[in-house]
Parts: sequence; structure tokens; C-alpha cells
Amino acid sequence: MLPGVLNPRHRSLVRGNVLVLASLLAAFLISDFPHNRATLLMLLPAFAGAFGTFDTVRCIRRRWSLYHGGVVLCIYMDLMAMSVILFLLFYPYLNWIASTQ
Repeated sequence: MLPGVLNPRHRSLVRGNVLVLASLLAAFLISDFPHNRATLLMLLPAFAGAFGTFDTVRCIRRRWSLYHGGVVLCIYMDLMAMSVILFLLFYPYLNWIASTQ
């Protein structure tokens, strides 16, 4: 039997946030950030971050409360992290952005 945090059938805000932040760290390490290597391994953090965001969205409740507001802030954090991950994924393939004349 898995604890509640590790069981994917139970809602867990901690699991979603840790998964998104770990995938952001992995994206920085895989992309070799200042040099921005083009690699398809970046798909793994992108999918992990998307699953973590989905897991965070599952925790939202219908009625507004302070918990609901905290989950909304976590969802915004997840979206910002996902935008950084997707930027690190697609930037090496977009040569027209980096071209200088």
C-alpha cells in the first residue's frame, strides 16, 4: 500500500508541485541552459510537468476558500514553470529568433 502522497488515485497538492518543480530542474539540467542544446530528452520534463499541473488542477474545490485560492496560486506557478520548460524545449529549434544580421 502506498502512502497518500504517492498514490495517484488520491489528490495530492504536494505531489503535483514537487513533480512540476523537479521537472523544471531536470529541464535546466538536460538543456544545458546557457548553451541550449537541442535534445528530445526535453520531452520527458515537459510531460512530467504537464502531469504535475494536471495533478494540481485535480485538487481544486468547487466552493471558494483560502485553500482554493492557494491551489489557484499553485496552478499559476505550474503554468509559469511549464512555459519555461516549453521555452527550453523549443528555443534550440527556432533558429530565426537567434539569427543576427
